[in-house]
Amino acid sequence: MKNSLIAKSSKISQFCIFVSFFFIAGYTFLMKSSDKATKADCNSPSSPVQRDFQMRIDQEGRWYHEGDLIKRIELVKLFAKVLSVDEAGQHWLRTPFEFGQIEVEDAPFVITALTSAGKREDRVIKASDNLGRDYTIGPDTRLFFKNQAAKDAALAESRPYLRLPAGLVARLSRPVWYELADLADDKNDKGVPGLWSSGIFFALQPENL
Repeated sequence: MKNSLIAKSSKISQFCIFVSFFFIAGYTFLMKSSDKATKADCNSPSSPVQRDFQMRIDQEGRWYHEGDLIKRIELVKLFAKVLSVDEAGQHWLRTPFEFGQIEVEDAPFVITALTSAGKREDRVIKASDNLGRDYTIGPDTRLFFKNQAAKDAALAESRPYLRLPAGLVARLSRPVWYELADLADDKNDKGVPGLWSSGIFFALQPENL
């Protein structure tokens, strides 16, 4: 029992050192970025040193380090500020001094709530993610669908997502998706049901269905 507690304490201490070093190194970046993510250009000659951060984001938007869940939401928010994605879809944590890949099982963020004001063309829908950040669905934050592969093709499905700044995406949770579907009050020229937000019509199913 004592050895287990010592090992656990040591692992926590190592993680705290990792977090401290990572964010002290990236402090200047965070101050200048004004909370805006930038795409990683890891082929640049001036790129920082690559590290193995051993971090993962699961399908529910939960962050892990060395297999352990990161429970402090403020830490997750800090990591999210330096999260980016390249053209190949690989996610990175990046500061001016170091960078490293991070495994993302699906989307790094999950939309957990939404609000709607107005009707039809005058409607404005705002969505909130699992980190408490708000987005307005419209020209800069569009709804789209992505096929979810399955061993049995008959079980494959298309999941709804929001396209966020810098190429990042957020998956709509199932309750939010049902709530959004209930708001459908119009159809496009193909007869597909959907809704408006910020002057943009969004069909509530993939165009190829």
